Amino acid sequence: MSQVKKTSDIRFKIGLDERNVPLDIKWQASDSKNDELRDCKSIMISIWDAVQKETLRIDLWTNEMTTDEMHSHYFQSLLSITESYVRATGNPIAMEDMKKFAQELAKKTADWEDSK
Repeated sequence: MSQVKKTSDIRFKIGLDERNVPLDIKWQASDSKNDELRDCKSIMISIWDAVQKETLRIDLWTNEMTTDEMHSHYFQSLLSITESYVRATGNPIAMEDMKKFAQELAKKTADWEDSK
């Protein structure tokens, strides 16, 4: 079993309104070249709970995030998750199928947006 050689912290600071809706999201990583908190409009965190054997999620976005930005964020996240999955499992089938799915969903989403 390998020993921890280094640690890194990732910090999020969420500004909420009176209904606990995110108004401001900032983040910082201790390994980053930036020493200050950086603005962002959305975070999607997925955590595997090894005890409960389930995925825990935190999805937050500010009301300033546009629908177009959310579409881009979502589709890029799908592809990023797929790339991570392929690296972790070596499953070659997932990449091509997920790319095709994401492209089809993006096309259908664009058509749906145009029809509104």
